[in-house]
Amino acid sequence: MTALNRSAALAQLANAEVDVLVIGAGMTGAGIALDAAARGLSVAIIDKDDIAAGTSSKSSKLVHGGLRYLQQREFRLVYENLYERQRLLENAPHLVSPLPFLIPLFGKNGVVSKTVARSYSTALWLYDVTGGLRIGKRHQRISKATAEGHLPNLRTDRLVAGFLYFDARGDDARVALTLVRSAVDRGALAANYVSAVEFLTDGSGAVTGVVAQPVGPNDAGAPSFSIHARVVVNAAGVWADDVRDLETVGRPASIRPAKGVHLTVPADRLPCDIAAVIPVISDRRSIFVVPWPEVPYTFIGTTDTAYEGSLDDPRCTDEDVAYLLNAVNAVTTADLTPDDVTGVWAGLRPLLQPDEGESVKERTADLSRRHKVHTTTAGVVTVTGGKWTTYRKMAEDTVDVVVKHLGRGAKCTTKHLRLHGAPAVAPTDHLGMRYGTDADAVAALDTTPLIEGLPYSAAEIAYAVTEEMAQDLADILLRRLRLGIQDAYLAAKVAPAVAAQAGALLGWDAERIDREVATFLATLNADLEAAGLKPAEPK
Repeated sequence: MTALNRSAALAQLANAEVDVLVIGAGMTGAGIALDAAARGLSVAIIDKDDIAAGTSSKSSKLVHGGLRYLQQREFRLVYENLYERQRLLENAPHLVSPLPFLIPLFGKNGVVSKTVARSYSTALWLYDVTGGLRIGKRHQRISKATAEGHLPNLRTDRLVAGFLYFDARGDDARVALTLVRSAVDRGALAANYVSAVEFLTDGSGAVTGVVAQPVGPNDAGAPSFSIHARVVVNAAGVWADDVRDLETVGRPASIRPAKGVHLTVPADRLPCDIAAVIPVISDRRSIFVVPWPEVPYTFIGTTDTAYEGSLDDPRCTDEDVAYLLNAVNAVTTADLTPDDVTGVWAGLRPLLQPDEGESVKERTADLSRRHKVHTTTAGVVTVTGGKWTTYRKMAEDTVDVVVKHLGRGAKCTTKHLRLHGAPAVAPTDHLGMRYGTDADAVAALDTTPLIEGLPYSAAEIAYAVTEEMAQDLADILLRRLRLGIQDAYLAAKVAPAVAAQAGALLGWDAERIDREVATFLATLNADLEAAGLKPAEPK
């Protein structure tokens, strides 16, 4: 198995000639790189930031069909989502696992509205029939006592009963990283912090590659270079229009970003042993309450609001915090306040702008999560929309178009292609659930605990740097480990020690180590400040 080595990749990318160049190393771009490499094509993938630094590390960490899409009569989308959920459960059992969901039923005087109960029951039967049963269990109605046992803080004065149904969870950033590594295992070239700054074209105006500029934290003064490609794929997510502007400036926007925000709180403030679906009556939608696996935290989300602002810098606001906490407090006795929040994250969904002639929906929650693949006049293949559960199908559809352009290439093989590190049996230990068959290699490095009471160790920091292309503290603590979004305050305390360890491996001097810590703290505190939360400080 091949490590992710940025220096070696940069050396090979300079003036490389490949069949396919993918711009964007989020979930979709990573899936495209793997699909193309698995078909025997030569592949390169670059991203102006870290792997999965955007939307693909800021989701609800759920691999699900989307129960609410049934209400929008998006039956085909739900079927596709649930099919792809099963592919991930089978192809990446170390990263994706089944997760039960509780839907509490509330009523008056111990009686739930028959209309509400029938509505949920019908939706859940449809969910099972549409593909939910592939997970091996069907939904069931449960008693008030059973519902309360799963989420003890539920308000018992109105709780009547509940439903259980089954979906799955996955660490989005680690799935995307593993997809890139799986592509590299099959010969792809991959580098983070490389920006496509200009398209290369031939005499007819067809795009034949890009001028690439290294923009990483160690790249000051690095020269640009060319990457030549027979087909360029724009998989930049919410930045897809920025990449399109390299070809033609001034095109109408194809993306309508929607912001989704999540909060983390200590598990003892909001205990739950499974996920729960909490209704937000005033907004005609629901949010999730989900236990983080292995760590004593619970996260809450998500919002779904139209977004205008910097695509590079979406923030959780104090209004977002209030919205989520109020929703939880309305149906539980947790009485959560902003002082309980230990972590926040905000991401942007790359929703499709309605086609000409389609009605424009006011609520982003009502916009379709379907994806679209099209080719520009200059030959750039662009994929937009979608959701991370269906990354594999999005990649298949995209590479099918690429293969037609090339006039060669095998059929898609990813339906049953197991990802890097996939074990024969789903693991139950911390390292196994994050690294699969690579767990022993990680454990051999250094199992000194990073923080007492949490499963993270110094070994994971070393592995992130030497094997997973981490370039700075944010890469390590926000995406390779998830400590920064689970508990920003603990992440701040360990930042100096983590910087010292990473710096020894990356050749940082004392000044650079101090600068890394300061930069990381500024990143954390900008998020906390925007959310109206107290700042984090180093130990």
